Amino acid sequence: QVQVAESGGGSVQAGGSLRLSCKASEDTRNFYSMAWFREAPGKEREGVASIFDRGDSTTYADFVKGRFTISQDTVSNTIYLQIDRLQPEDTGMYYCAAEAPVAGTLVTDLYKYWGQGTQVTVSS
Repeated sequence: QVQVAESGGGSVQAGGSLRLSCKASEDTRNFYSMAWFREAPGKEREGVASIFDRGDSTTYADFVKGRFTISQDTVSNTIYLQIDRLQPEDTGMYYCAAEAPVAGTLVTDLYKYWGQGTQVTVSS
């Protein structure tokens, strides 16, 4: 059973940074695609960034605007999401997902494995 587990969330002030981690139970290169999603209060879950092609390729949602960076460490079977210049609208639960039939997709329903999420709260 594949498992992914997020960590690294917290409460920060606007303008700050966070690095979220997602540790997988197996080599991240085994997955056709992995991604980060977020869910703000009262809103639908949305894709943020994806990493695929054994970590050589990435995709980002349009709203990222250069503030988010997805990366992976194959030694620790972990992917990361670096978020800079945090804004209050970034507040929400951030989820890691693994294994989708389409490389680089940010479509929620295409991912098979999900973590429990890590909360990010940004105050103004």
